[in-house]
Amino acid sequence: MKTQPIEKIFAEADDFLPLNGTDFIELYIGNAKQAAHYYMTAFGFQPLAHSGLETGNTETDSYVLIQDKIRLILTSPLVAGTKIGKHIDAHGDGVRAVALWVDDATYSHQETVRRGAKSFLAPETHKDSNGEIIISGIHTYGETVHYFVERKNYNGVFMPGYQPWTPSYQPSPIGLKYVDHMVGNVGWGEMNQWVDFYADVMGFAQLISFDDKDISTDYTALMSKVMSNGNGRIKFPINEPAEGKKKSQIEEYLDFYGSPGIQHIAVATDNIIETVQSMQQRGVEFLQVPASYYETVLNRVGKIDEDITPLQELGILVDRDDEGYLLQIFTKPVEPRPTLFFEIIQRKGAQSFGKGNFKALFEAIEREQELRGTL
Repeated sequence: MKTQPIEKIFAEADDFLPLNGTDFIELYIGNAKQAAHYYMTAFGFQPLAHSGLETGNTETDSYVLIQDKIRLILTSPLVAGTKIGKHIDAHGDGVRAVALWVDDATYSHQETVRRGAKSFLAPETHKDSNGEIIISGIHTYGETVHYFVERKNYNGVFMPGYQPWTPSYQPSPIGLKYVDHMVGNVGWGEMNQWVDFYADVMGFAQLISFDDKDISTDYTALMSKVMSNGNGRIKFPINEPAEGKKKSQIEEYLDFYGSPGIQHIAVATDNIIETVQSMQQRGVEFLQVPASYYETVLNRVGKIDEDITPLQELGILVDRDDEGYLLQIFTKPVEPRPTLFFEIIQRKGAQSFGKGNFKALFEAIEREQELRGTL
């Protein structure tokens, strides 16, 4: 593992856009209405807005969910033969777009394209009685895109074309706060290409790098580099496969997703024990590490505030860096294909990504791959 002080990283990043945070994450879904019910029930998201036939949209049906600073859009096509339908057929349900909140969407598009990005959406202004939103976009790895969203002149529920969605069914939230990071899987030998993209096109700096000595088991391996923008609000780890005796989780992802794409979304909480307890009670399944992990974890990470017993009962992992420690746990894939999953993370000062947990985590993933027959 190679890293450097977080202050130096953020100083090195050329935050020319700048990026204020994650505006929304859009998933293309075969049945957005049912998926909305799942994310509300299992993850505690709240209904926010809807666009569909009732709003005059005859092409797509979209549900916007919110929990604190996290917004998800779940989108399905309403007719056959659409680009969205073809995307779902090729990749299964998954993340299509990561939207970034900016002060100036026109400038953000112009500058990133000037620096080498391929345009996905030229700046468009959308208006209604609540004001206007300007949105633009660029291509990234695979068919994943980034939107730039400027909403300083808008005070509606979400954006033009959406109306408030207030169903009677509104399960309570579970303490998810914001998007901590989003991990992208790319093909063999492609990691550095996309690291350079985020550095050159978007002004990011490299936060941490891991090679196949850091991230490996007896059977599989991968390499990863973490890119961050200048204020640290946007972090994108980029993974690529590495040679191993068997098929790694990255290779499995690429086989089933059909191209590079978003592997997992890490969401933060201030109380991971309560959050994970709620999720388990609501039916979310998590990866489990052997009980032996907990026999030595405190020897490795030192004193922590939490009692180790509930962490072990829930399968929550612990790791430490020079800044503090973190607690993390990973769901099993949330779609039929073994592609997209979620990480729940609580940072107690740590700025890293759980290097000390990689071996136990990857062995847990390999056990799941073996059950699926894809190892």
